[in-house]
Amino acid sequence: MKKLAFFLGKGGVGKTTLSSATAYRLSASGKKVLICSLDPAHNLGDVFHTKLSNEKRPIRENLDGMEIDLAEWVQKYLEESRSEIQNAYRYNVVIDLNKYLDIMKYSPGTEEYAVLWAIEYIYKTYHEVYDIIIFDTPPTALTLRFLAMPAISSLWVKELSNLRKTILEKRRVLLKLNPEANVLGGQVKKEEDPIYQKLGAIHKRLEYLQELFSKESYISVVLNPDELSFSESLRIRDELGKLDVPIASLCYNKFFIDDSRGERLRATFKSIPIFTFNRLDEGILVLDDLAKLEVSPLVHHMRSN
Repeated sequence: MKKLAFFLGKGGVGKTTLSSATAYRLSASGKKVLICSLDPAHNLGDVFHTKLSNEKRPIRENLDGMEIDLAEWVQKYLEESRSEIQNAYRYNVVIDLNKYLDIMKYSPGTEEYAVLWAIEYIYKTYHEVYDIIIFDTPPTALTLRFLAMPAISSLWVKELSNLRKTILEKRRVLLKLNPEANVLGGQVKKEEDPIYQKLGAIHKRLEYLQELFSKESYISVVLNPDELSFSESLRIRDELGKLDVPIASLCYNKFFIDDSRGERLRATFKSIPIFTFNRLDEGILVLDDLAKLEVSPLVHHMRSN
């Protein structure tokens, strides 16, 4: 069984319900489970009738839960960035870090990196404590962005490393011509240059996260019997394919027995197992209502992968 599981899909398809029912069933079978909500609009605690926070809390035997505070993780990411900038540019005291970080807070990618660091922290902290960590994700756009961040950022870091290497080489040539050129202060060897070394460390960190998504994660896409949901599932398949992140299963939720889209779904996703779930008209009123959702085939597939 993979250590991580992610339930993806557009808003309102039932990701929270299915991820919760799966966590409930796994914990009932004796597996120790941590379920985490990454969605800024949390409702995981509502499903479990338990107030959840940024710190894990017990829900039932073998099952703990948490709701990631995105604002707190954005702040942690910014503080980490502040520390890295100060360490890399100790010789330069004219950078206005407060102004820089204020701008960075609203920059594209900041939330995605914050989610990445939260996932990394949760995995490193708890992967030996729990048999599986299940993530209830935000709607598709944000989820695809943070899943894509390791691969995309690695390309940027690679180019920045090459640029830094070129700068160090040119600096070394200039110092040979004029050893007294103090204005060129700083390292000339990449092995001793803190910026080059930091870029290398970032690259390793991103590779680690990419490996986590592509090889250690069970990805399940949730969709409903409507055209928008179907189109969204195609988008997720195509985007994850570009990232070499495989889809392990589809969860066809709230379907009707006579729904013709089921055949279309099977024809489109030929090699991916599809698990169907009937609509629960009465809803989830108490915690044990999660047992009414028959997720045994999905759980068996998760445990065998």
